[in-house]
Amino acid sequence: MAQGANNLDDGTDILDPDYRPSDDEPFMNPRQQAYFRRKLRAWREEILRDARETLETLQAEPLREPDINDRASSETDWSIELRTRDRQRKLVSKIDAALRRIEEGEYGYCEVTGEPISLSRLEARPIATMTLEAQERHERMEKVTRED
Repeated sequence: MAQGANNLDDGTDILDPDYRPSDDEPFMNPRQQAYFRRKLRAWREEILRDARETLETLQAEPLREPDINDRASSETDWSIELRTRDRQRKLVSKIDAALRRIEEGEYGYCEVTGEPISLSRLEARPIATMTLEAQERHERMEKVTRED
């Protein structure tokens, strides 16, 4: 039986929707890579969909409140929404970088130590580039630098 593009050598479907990475398998094997690739792409699409909806709403519903207090409240709400979208736009570039790391075989490994990033950390933050320990050291160093 010929293997399809979505199957491993043992016939297992790489893109099985019920699959969850496990510490009992080789780290960043093709199945884990496919899992995180799918997770990152879905997250990216969700962000882009939300951004399109925000833009459509802004274009369709200009501020028309006659009461100055209502208008100020609406402007504040939109300002918060636009700041959120800006943060998410930056997040899309981090997702794209994570997808590139998967293709280059670097995904899941700490950029500081080269050690594997725990699967639980990648599950919670799939754009992570450092182990938890390296991230904590980095943040402590940033704090010390900011205080100087």
